[in-house]
Amino acid sequence: MYLLIVFLLFFAAAPDQYAPLTLYNGTWAVTRKDGGKADTMTNQCSKVGHFYACDQSVNSTPGALLVFIPIPNKPGRYYTQNIRPEGRATSRGDLEINGNQWIFLSNWDQGGRTTYYRTINTFTTHNHIHFEQSESDNNRDWTVTASGEEVRTTAHR
Repeated sequence: MYLLIVFLLFFAAAPDQYAPLTLYNGTWAVTRKDGGKADTMTNQCSKVGHFYACDQSVNSTPGALLVFIPIPNKPGRYYTQNIRPEGRATSRGDLEINGNQWIFLSNWDQGGRTTYYRTINTFTTHNHIHFEQSESDNNRDWTVTASGEEVRTTAHR
């Protein structure tokens, strides 16, 4: 009986490492600060075996399959991988979730010159994200390239 209680307490207390990612699921109206045309971004997300993935499209055009892999012993930290419709994967990225803020980091090596990318998503509510995209040549000094708002219009199951 004692072992059964310990077993149940252990698994009842074990956090679902993918639970925060479910917040990204749904259809979002995306407006950029520069006033460009609004876009519709759809994330159809679910757990697939030991992974979590989001099929992401913009204006009904397939964009990428975004795969999340938890980093062992680092709660709220994930490796990310984008797989494009033509089957090519981008370089591995990182995601850190800290409260209502998600920070996506990645880089691209262009023949010896590396550009670093950062997207900060701040969830002001479960249905509203303020985003800011930046680039850097040295991974320290960042230039904002885009910012705006995402508002959930439809939740997906």
